[in-house]
Amino acid sequence: MKQCFAYIRVSSAKQEEQGASLGEQQNAIHRYAEKQELEIVQWFQEVETAAKRGRPVFARMVKLLRAGKAQGLIMHKIDRSTRNYYDWAEISDLADRGISVHYANENLELASRGRRLMADIQAVFATDYIRNLREEIQKGISGRLREGILPWAAPLGYKNNGRGGKMKTICPVDGPLVRHLFELYASGRHTLHTLADEAARLGLRNQRGGRLTVSGLGTLLNNPFYIGLINHPKKKEVYKGAHEHLITKALFDQVQRRLRGRTQQRIKKHAFTYRRVFQCATCGHSLVGDLQKGHVYYRCHTKTCPTTCVREEAFEKAICDSLESLACSEEERTKRDAVARELLQEQGSRDEEMREQWRFQLGAAKARHDRLVDAYLEGSLDKETFEGRKRTLLLEMTGLEEKIAKKSSCDELEGRMREILELASTALVSHKMGTAEEKREQLQIVTSNLAVNRKSVVVELSFPLSLLANYPENESGARVRSRSRSGRSLEPKTRSRSARALRHTVQQIYEWLRKHPEPSEA
Repeated sequence: MKQCFAYIRVSSAKQEEQGASLGEQQNAIHRYAEKQELEIVQWFQEVETAAKRGRPVFARMVKLLRAGKAQGLIMHKIDRSTRNYYDWAEISDLADRGISVHYANENLELASRGRRLMADIQAVFATDYIRNLREEIQKGISGRLREGILPWAAPLGYKNNGRGGKMKTICPVDGPLVRHLFELYASGRHTLHTLADEAARLGLRNQRGGRLTVSGLGTLLNNPFYIGLINHPKKKEVYKGAHEHLITKALFDQVQRRLRGRTQQRIKKHAFTYRRVFQCATCGHSLVGDLQKGHVYYRCHTKTCPTTCVREEAFEKAICDSLESLACSEEERTKRDAVARELLQEQGSRDEEMREQWRFQLGAAKARHDRLVDAYLEGSLDKETFEGRKRTLLLEMTGLEEKIAKKSSCDELEGRMREILELASTALVSHKMGTAEEKREQLQIVTSNLAVNRKSVVVELSFPLSLLANYPENESGARVRSRSRSGRSLEPKTRSRSARALRHTVQQIYEWLRKHPEPSEA
């Protein structure tokens, strides 16, 4: 009686409960062995997917068979033995070595060429099944992501709500605790190590019920899912989620700033306001702050550069002088807003006129479509000609409908224009009242160049704010002096601009906004 090994497998413990269990496979192999008069000398049992190579039990069994420990191998079905070409090649090699390979369910043995061909075909189908399954899974994942649904397990603070395309919802117990962790870290009073201790004290546990580690906290604090975004872990793509946000974007950004700067914070003794904000005009490197005798100095540490050492007060004065050029009187602000509204109203009228043209064109296209259908029904057109013309008309109608339904450019321009004018009006006050971090963020928005050339500080405003900072003109077109004949400085509120110059400036900003549409969130 030929001695054989027997191999049984399921992909997971759940499959063992619901699908072809290990016990059912074992019984079928027993019956087949008795019928074929084969002796089973050892059983090999494995709970592992066959879609990929590297099953440890299968590999050990193949090694023993090649060593001559048995003369045959019995398995339940071909898809229980392998679902990839690599393992099928291993089984084919065993058959080539003279080891008899049997499949109990198919009553199949790889001794003859015909049966070997049948087995090869079934192995290809088993492998293709996995390939198709992967594609369908990826389609399902992509579909859910486009709908804003997370197709994987919910992060800490959210509930899964069962399987399928269910929306993740905030856990009433863990959700507030996770939000509290973000707030604690953003406050600057905790490191990741002390935050882990605080999470343990609050009773917050990870998904496996264990203590939150420093690494786990880093992953949690970096996860944009809490502000409504879904990261695809493999494709590096971001999708807009449809779930409820746990925290605000402002809080998330504050946490990210702390996470990015935590390495520097360990060695930084002083949080200088303009650290690494201004650049050396010679080498382009950022200036580093230094505290000497109660004053903050910013220096360039490149040895080949000329000596550059500027006090923080000089930076502050240069910035305030530049932002002061944006200030205007209440009367001028009112005139500026009126000019902006007039330009936007003109744009709105042009948009409406264009919409009327599109509506007329849409009506004409629909009429042509109706006449085309009538001609086809009367038999004047063959089907091929009718379908071609109909497709062209439908595409034209769809394009016109999209243009009509599109939001007026006037609405978008109005919001952006208001933001720029408001930013210019409040820039100086916001800078003087802001914290060090707020000042740095403001400078990133309102300036395009911050440099130092020896002792000279350069502060250039970004476009289009630089237009509003131009030297004002009075009604006669002459420039207004910033100082009186006595040398006394004039207040910004005394400056005025001619109506023509004011309209020209606002018109330039308006045209720039039209040519530079705001990028979409996607």
